[in-house]
Amino acid sequence: MSTDLSYNFVFKVVLIGESGVGKSNLLSRFTKNEFNHDSRTTIGVEFSTRSIQLDTVTIKAQIWDTAGLERYRAITSAYYRGAVGALLVYDITRHLTYENVERWLKELYDHADPHMVVMLVGNKSDLTAQRTVPTQEAQSYAESKDLLFMETSALDSTNVESAFLQVLTAIHKKVASREVTRGSISAVTLTQSIPISEPEATRKPCCKSQ
Repeated sequence: MSTDLSYNFVFKVVLIGESGVGKSNLLSRFTKNEFNHDSRTTIGVEFSTRSIQLDTVTIKAQIWDTAGLERYRAITSAYYRGAVGALLVYDITRHLTYENVERWLKELYDHADPHMVVMLVGNKSDLTAQRTVPTQEAQSYAESKDLLFMETSALDSTNVESAFLQVLTAIHKKVASREVTRGSISAVTLTQSIPISEPEATRKPCCKSQ
């Protein structure tokens, strides 16, 4: 069956967390398989896309990255609008970035879809010797807040693919459980999942012949 679009769903996923935790490198590792050792602070907002196949469905992931610095926070509501997933990133070697997770979570739920899929991500797992955030502590916190959890390394690629795929799979399960019409739709929100264009097959005839 041919379709005008090469994907069935677009899922907007946002990266949030303090500045310097590696959000931009997680984005570039997942979408381009690149790592920039000299990555500068993100100014404003940028996003990249990558399409993945889940069973028979093609999902276009639109991953948004923003500066974790306070002075860019005015973009908040527009940044979160339409997001159905989030990766809340901290640096396992900087405990303060983990302590601020609670504040980021509050901001996320203040501005985004309450049904969205959220994963807590401990990045820079390659720097084990400098770890200041115990894995078990972060995992227990994630469970208490009903979040997914994973530790990653954008530097050596550990779990980066798995983290994004787990989030995208969880979003798709939520969407599928709401029986969203399978077809080409341009975007999804979990509060009100309505297809933009409904396939002919699902349209019911107005009248039945006796």
